[in-house]
Amino acid sequence: MIGAIINSVAVLVGGFGGAALGGRMPTRLKVGLPAIFGVASMAMGVVMIVKVDTIGVMVISVLLGCVVGELAYVEKVIGVAASALNRFIGRVVPIPGNITHEEFLEKYVAIVVLFCASGTGIFGALHESMTGDPSILIAKAALDLLTSAIFATTLGYAVGVVAVPQIVIMVLIELGAVFIEPLMSGGAEANFSAVGGVLMLATGFRICGLKNFPIANMLPALIFVIPVTTLWSLVF
Repeated sequence: MIGAIINSVAVLVGGFGGAALGGRMPTRLKVGLPAIFGVASMAMGVVMIVKVDTIGVMVISVLLGCVVGELAYVEKVIGVAASALNRFIGRVVPIPGNITHEEFLEKYVAIVVLFCASGTGIFGALHESMTGDPSILIAKAALDLLTSAIFATTLGYAVGVVAVPQIVIMVLIELGAVFIEPLMSGGAEANFSAVGGVLMLATGFRICGLKNFPIANMLPALIFVIPVTTLWSLVF
């Protein structure tokens, strides 16, 4: 679990450090770097997508996941939780006053998904548990450290708090990987990575402000990868 720990510590340090230094960080960094992080997220997504085993499985999984996510109001639920977290943190530490409530929620939902439920994070946790290789999560930690620091200059200390649910989710995924591993054939693993790449690509577009994809509503797509891969192999 070394990769999960390093990743969460990076978010914690970056989030609290960025919030503490927010007023002293040059504006050009605050404005310019998030777009770079968005591009990096998109690039990571593309790398993961090109490893797909079956394009049909990837597309169907994403479509089914989006339908379920929209019907279940996943993003709305995360938004409510983020709003509650914002109010709680506001009682303990100051929240920057130069951002509207709507802007806070839009950006906060994006980073919660990016840090806690991205395809890279989930796949990285599974990969580390199955192979003992934490390299994917360590690479993600480097990106998350800078990302959390930059976003914390605008969103405040609430960004650092994301490290708590992140480590919980990653540990649960790594512990549960023992049940998933027998189902992850070569094709299923490649398709899972590709669907995670689609989520990372959408996250990058959202961070860059190019398109406000409902990222959280796309998360159920990861659940459909294994059954759709199995069904596809039986039919075709």
